[in-house]
Amino acid sequence: MNRENRPFLLRPAAKDYLWGGTRLNDDFNIGINIDPFAEAWVCSCHLDGQSTVITTSESRIESHYESRGENLGDLLKRHPEYLGTHAASVADGEFPILIKLIDAKKDLSVQVHPDDEYAREHENSLGKTEMWYVLDARNGAELVYGFNRNVTAEFVRDAIDSGEVEKLLNHVQVHKNDLFFIESGTVHAIGAGCLIAEIQESSNLTYRLYDYARVDKNGKPRELHIDKALDVANIKSSASPRQPMRVLKYHPGYASELLTRCKYFQVERMLLNTENRKLAEIRTGSNSFHALLCVDGCGTMLGENVYIPFFKGDCIFVPADSIDLRLHGKAQILNVSC
Repeated sequence: MNRENRPFLLRPAAKDYLWGGTRLNDDFNIGINIDPFAEAWVCSCHLDGQSTVITTSESRIESHYESRGENLGDLLKRHPEYLGTHAASVADGEFPILIKLIDAKKDLSVQVHPDDEYAREHENSLGKTEMWYVLDARNGAELVYGFNRNVTAEFVRDAIDSGEVEKLLNHVQVHKNDLFFIESGTVHAIGAGCLIAEIQESSNLTYRLYDYARVDKNGKPRELHIDKALDVANIKSSASPRQPMRVLKYHPGYASELLTRCKYFQVERMLLNTENRKLAEIRTGSNSFHALLCVDGCGTMLGENVYIPFFKGDCIFVPADSIDLRLHGKAQILNVSC
């Protein structure tokens, strides 16, 4: 335990992509005045949208007060020990992940992300493997997951030119509480009516394959990246993803289930309920920070000189090797680490 390593609350960066809606303000009360409000980058060090420190608890340590309003990336450069030894190794010392809330009022483009090797060689970037946890979905909502048959690059090009590429895509029904792991190279799209929490590598690299002939706010067709997309896409038939077996484990004050574990991140869902007065204890080890995203309910984080109320949509960053902490309340939390 390091008595300097205290948690802090983050304020997200916001994106106004044309397919977004209003639910990130309506449902999560994030309070950022943009329309449409497509994505909230709730835990991000990416230069395209960094989260900022908005509170550092009731800490009496002056250095924590000085960090208010600071970009998360700048704070972690001053305190690299907050990452943890394993988390720092995942992306060669850089912050390895990006956590988003996504409101898809309309369909997202059909797209694909490269793996790390291709991204480093061609874009000087990390690749992008991601996980989606469905917070809500309207009746009939779908997503795209790969192709519904084996195809060739030329066959896909011809289908894009003729406007028939959607016939080649594997459409999957989406329901609240579903989980999808999207490995780099998988052609995919989030469909209209989905509200999603996304955990991914720290990358903003997307190759659009198809975008329904839409135009941007300036009336220009949105850029496609067909050559690069087909360079990296898995063009074999994809079986529809099946929901994994999930097992609840019970602890004092909360239940938990593992959603995803891969080489880039681990995501656990916590069902916090301390009505019986048994507070949930949490402490990070030396391997990794934890990012706690509240996706429902509310509560309070408590510890030595720490008092952080949190609500639906809030994300708390807990440094590696943190002080002992306790959670009180009734909430659903995604606990992300590396």
